[in-house]
Amino acid sequence: MTTPLKPAGYKEFLLWLLRRRRRFRVTGNSMLPLLKPTDEVLVDPHAYRHSPPQPGDIVIARHPLRPTVRLIKRVITDTDRGDYILQGDNPQESTDSRVFGAVPAGHILGRVTSRFGR
Repeated sequence: MTTPLKPAGYKEFLLWLLRRRRRFRVTGNSMLPLLKPTDEVLVDPHAYRHSPPQPGDIVIARHPLRPTVRLIKRVITDTDRGDYILQGDNPQESTDSRVFGAVPAGHILGRVTSRFGR
């Protein structure tokens, strides 16, 4: 289920300069081998205004039990209640929905669009 993440091209870079993308730095091993610690990604904070997250999307979300903590995880599925099951690509190193349960839709802050740099 790991899909490649494209490098940020000129369009994504321009959207970042125009503040239509946000930058996020990866800090853990939960998304290895796709994303390593210190990798930076660009995030579209408006991606889910008109359509919900889809399985396979990589998202930034607030931790449901520690709201100041931001997570980068992959959407696995949604629930009947409109919450989402999120999981890291590296299950041995990931604290995700297997530990804290489904994540409310309002906790999803945006969709990762590309890798920044590298």
